[in-house]
Amino acid sequence: MIAASFRDCQAWKAECLPLSTTSNEACKMYDAIITQYVKWRNDPTLGGIEGCIAAVQAADPNFVMGHVIGTGLELVGMASSVEQNERLASAVRRTVELAKTQEITPRESQHVRAMELFSRGALSKACDVWEEILVEHPTDLLALKFAHDGFFYLGYQTQMRDSVARVMPYYKPHTPLSSYLKGLYSFGLLETHFYDQAEKVAKEGLALAPDDAWCVHSVAHVHEMKAEVDKGLKFMQSTEKDWEGCDMLACHNYWHWALYFIEKGDYEAALQIYDCQVSRRCVTSGAMLDTVDACSILYRLEMEGVSVKDRWREKLQVIEPHCEDHTLLFNDLHFLMVSLGGASTDCTHRLLESLRERARDPEENHQYQLAESLGLPMCQALVEYDQGNYGRVVELLQPLRYRFSDIGGSDAQRDVFNQLLIHGAIKSEDKLHQKYARSLLVERNALRPGSPMTDRMMQKFAALHV
Repeated sequence: MIAASFRDCQAWKAECLPLSTTSNEACKMYDAIITQYVKWRNDPTLGGIEGCIAAVQAADPNFVMGHVIGTGLELVGMASSVEQNERLASAVRRTVELAKTQEITPRESQHVRAMELFSRGALSKACDVWEEILVEHPTDLLALKFAHDGFFYLGYQTQMRDSVARVMPYYKPHTPLSSYLKGLYSFGLLETHFYDQAEKVAKEGLALAPDDAWCVHSVAHVHEMKAEVDKGLKFMQSTEKDWEGCDMLACHNYWHWALYFIEKGDYEAALQIYDCQVSRRCVTSGAMLDTVDACSILYRLEMEGVSVKDRWREKLQVIEPHCEDHTLLFNDLHFLMVSLGGASTDCTHRLLESLRERARDPEENHQYQLAESLGLPMCQALVEYDQGNYGRVVELLQPLRYRFSDIGGSDAQRDVFNQLLIHGAIKSEDKLHQKYARSLLVERNALRPGSPMTDRMMQKFAALHV
């Protein structure tokens, strides 16, 4: 029995978002999928998102938006690409063909077009189409969420913020899922460095929906970027009961918790969270967000001089099937951390060579277009650091440091590459690089005053060079 709260055909039409199906069940399950996607929470009573996708297609196999949301969610999950996965490529083709054989609304046609563009790696063009939808239909939450994720992958921080700001006035308290827009907007604010406003908006969202794990994430992220370690740890502990069961984002929030301990220098506590929460959830979820977070924790710890023992080899089994996917440069870089840490020459070779091959003929794929000038040099910097060629790390990363955002991800996630540059500069035998390291540390201290990690790096610099 489908919950009465989900919208049927007439309800969608009343909101000026008509769906081209006569099946009320398909409409309600479509709504159930959006609800879980926005809340980052699989509802076991509904069979989770996967169960609802199956239910939509069973209710109406030809429901175009049912195919758009099912295939679109797999695409934005970045766990596979149409180049490597024929089943996914076939699903995209079927959706496009279905749209051509029946009368659907212009809005639905735009959704099909955006999904196809995204599948080809034309992320920016796909976001343009979703934004076009939102101009005419600002309460189309699927278009908003897909655009938000697309901007995140592109590293388009301002667009991610403004996309939500433009539609917020159209959401009233009675509009379904309206309170969850606070989380989306707060994230855009913090990624554009409006930290105090981001925290305020996120806490407003938590007052309306205490289970909004994205709002928790935003507050945690704010404390992290401001190096407010004790405040961050206290906040995560006080809210854990509300977001811990949010299976699609819990791992990432635990990742932020672990980063507080790394910042503090409490490596055992960070490893405990890694072992008990992050690594375990990474294996069970299979989500790329969880996988790259696990990679990142291990790499940050090793830069701090902590031995992570056999954990690299455990993660190697997870990333090896994906080392030639190349859905996102951000993912490639994290997979490379694992292949280097796990000493897998084969995986490293396959990842780098296949990425070089894609870079030779990028067509409209945004990631391949960036591979030659950004992705491959950043990959090479990881290789050089692994081999102890620290001066080369600086030579590769220094010209790129203000382009790191182009690989996608958040400021907190990309900070691992800022740390890599600093550690490389500190360890370089080049006197100019050592002076550059001192400048980077002064800059970091100005941005995050009182940061224990910055203090430790300054002490390391002094021990080596003063």
